[in-house]
Amino acid sequence: MFDALSERLSAIFSRLRGKGSLTEADVAEGLREIRIALLEADVHYKVVKELVARIRDRAVGEDVLQSLTPGQQVVKIVRDELAETMGGERTALRLDRRPSVVLLVGLQGSGKTTTAAKIANALRKDGRKPVLVAADVYRPAAIDQLEKLGRDLDLPVVSRTSPDPVRIAVGAVGWAKEHLRDVVVIDTAGRLQIDDEMMREIADIAAAVSPDEKLLVADAMTGQEAVAVATAFHERVGLTGVVLTKMDGDARGGAALSIRHATGCPIVYIGTGEKVDGLEPFHPKRMADRILGMGDVLTLIEQAEAQIDTTKAEHLVEQIKKNRFTLQDFLDQLEEVRKLGPLSQILDRLPGAAKLLKGRPSDVDEDEIRRTLAILRAMTLEERTNPSIIGGSRKKRIARGSGTKVRDVNSVLARYEEAKRALKWAGTRRGKERFPADLLGSS
Repeated sequence: MFDALSERLSAIFSRLRGKGSLTEADVAEGLREIRIALLEADVHYKVVKELVARIRDRAVGEDVLQSLTPGQQVVKIVRDELAETMGGERTALRLDRRPSVVLLVGLQGSGKTTTAAKIANALRKDGRKPVLVAADVYRPAAIDQLEKLGRDLDLPVVSRTSPDPVRIAVGAVGWAKEHLRDVVVIDTAGRLQIDDEMMREIADIAAAVSPDEKLLVADAMTGQEAVAVATAFHERVGLTGVVLTKMDGDARGGAALSIRHATGCPIVYIGTGEKVDGLEPFHPKRMADRILGMGDVLTLIEQAEAQIDTTKAEHLVEQIKKNRFTLQDFLDQLEEVRKLGPLSQILDRLPGAAKLLKGRPSDVDEDEIRRTLAILRAMTLEERTNPSIIGGSRKKRIARGSGTKVRDVNSVLARYEEAKRALKWAGTRRGKERFPADLLGSS
């Protein structure tokens, strides 16, 4: 996410921080490079012009230039102004009615149907009782997809009740009232491009059900085109928010940094991947930190709290304390970490990950993780519990069962031994001096 922009900005700030003092000429040169980096990231030129002007007004002040850490002060100013450009504070959905209605609009191919399921899933985790509505009567595949997602999530889907999308939407609201569902998430039809027929249909649905939220689902990878689409939808139907999808792809940052400025509508969520849990609340300040290579530890912690099995985590602590860390524990912890998403996304949220890896977090070899999981799963429970019994013949069987080679099995076993030694050391007196007491539990 924002890899190229982050690298460019990090290099600019590294040069500024490397100077003991800054002159107005140094700031002007840095701002020129920031302007180029933003334009290359497909940020709208008007946004770039206003953003750079605000940074300049704050950065050339006496308090900054005569500060003991002027370079760091400039970084803070840029971070604050980036966050302000994207909205400043987190904007949550306003769902005060029973039932509330969330209307999703957007072009075909933007990920609208998957996003409907993701939002419903997120709302359910917050204690709501959503129902999904398939109002795209023109694409049977879209209806089939939403019905499958509903079955996978064990959520009701209202569909195929009428050939008229307005009647489907109205009927779904009535169904929700009758069945005590408190949020109605409506997936509408899209087109390959904006046209009057689509806009009229969306306006008719909105007039019939009075949605609490009208959210545009936009593809972040389309850059300024997403901004143009958002502007057109906002002018015709009055959006209340935006969901940016495919943020885990080659999104250069233009859409995220431009949409709020162009429409005045907040970005409410960002979508990553196709899985139904691949949806994050959008926090402008946290996103600014990620763009500047400072990571987003808060979001990572929130995801860990929601996804990680605390019972398994407590078991691991006990195993470490007793020096009984096995391959089964190794497998359990890898599977827990995988719940947080691809390793590249986890590293993307850690400060300084790119420097640590001498490259981009997205360059991490996911195939290596998959091979490791395949090898561990190909072992018997006895082998994972007692790795010392794994000899040559067992290694060959494990390699065949996991579709790998014996050297790959040896590599996994070697990494396990390294991890075991490291954890054993962490449990010693010297290790406890280096690690927080609550990491390994009290002795």
